[in-house]
Amino acid sequence: MNKACFLDRDGVINVEKNYLHDPAEVELESGIVEALALLHAHGYLALVVTNQAGVAKGMYDESAVARVHQRIRELLAARGVAVDAFFYCPHHPDFTGPCSCRKPAPGMLLTAAAQFQVDPGASLMIGDRTSDVLAGLAAGCRRAYLVATGYGPQAELPALPGAERADHALDAVKRFLTLTGELPAAEGGSGY
Repeated sequence: MNKACFLDRDGVINVEKNYLHDPAEVELESGIVEALALLHAHGYLALVVTNQAGVAKGMYDESAVARVHQRIRELLAARGVAVDAFFYCPHHPDFTGPCSCRKPAPGMLLTAAAQFQVDPGASLMIGDRTSDVLAGLAAGCRRAYLVATGYGPQAELPALPGAERADHALDAVKRFLTLTGELPAAEGGSGY
């Protein structure tokens, strides 16, 4: 079985921009390059799981999502890192009815885990919304981190075992690798 870091996209991988659909507006979030490098150095897959309700709302189509993902790949590649796959939910209950993939449901994470033979119990989730943390925990992740980037400062951390705060993605990765013993405690993160 593989181990993975599930990452929300907007506010974690890239700077939060409301309903981002223009590749020209993609800007990498601070520390994400270092976080991805550290994950891969320790054998973790980096799997992006993102709600894209703008598709359901008719604000943009799925080809716009693909173009944004391609731009993210290009920006990361220019810095020598990558994500292993993107998964997204194009639904919204008010427009398309209920689904099992929209976070806080764990469907996207479970699909990604099955596709990449990931053991969620050896994995982590990083997001900037309460729904990210809930999805990670529902999928069986060992830890789910709420970061202080994107919507994180306004999000509520669920009072659940395995839910923790972190300053940003790099801090979350360091905290998790310290927890697993893969990183010396002196190099671990701080949490906000």
